[in-house]
Amino acid sequence: MNITYDSAVNALSAAIEKAKELNTPVSIAVVDAGGHLVVFGRWNSVYGVADFAVKKAKTAVMFGVDTDVMGAIIAGAGMNGYGMINANDGLLTIAGGVTIKDKTGNIIGAIASSGGTPEQDKEIAMAGACGNL
Repeated sequence: MNITYDSAVNALSAAIEKAKELNTPVSIAVVDAGGHLVVFGRWNSVYGVADFAVKKAKTAVMFGVDTDVMGAIIAGAGMNGYGMINANDGLLTIAGGVTIKDKTGNIIGAIASSGGTPEQDKEIAMAGACGNL
């Protein structure tokens, strides 16, 4: 099952509200279960972080874990980590990408924020993931 457009918009809106609350300019991407972009928003952020948001969201959904968790896994993978990071047009394993689950716990997509600190990006993305339904 994939995230619907309406749920993706709800997630984006909740994330932007959190970014405004934190006064943190960010780019936010929501992808479906296949890692395809569904919605994207840029709230006062610079262009350069747009790609980071998309890559974080894809990383979270492809591996089924939040990007900071994947970063910890790759950090312990040694040389194998290089291949993992460079797969699929490059992944991004720093905090800010989180999976989105339906009411039964199945992953239906992911949301990611980029532009703030890793902690702010994760908080913003979490707000979006919780606000998708």
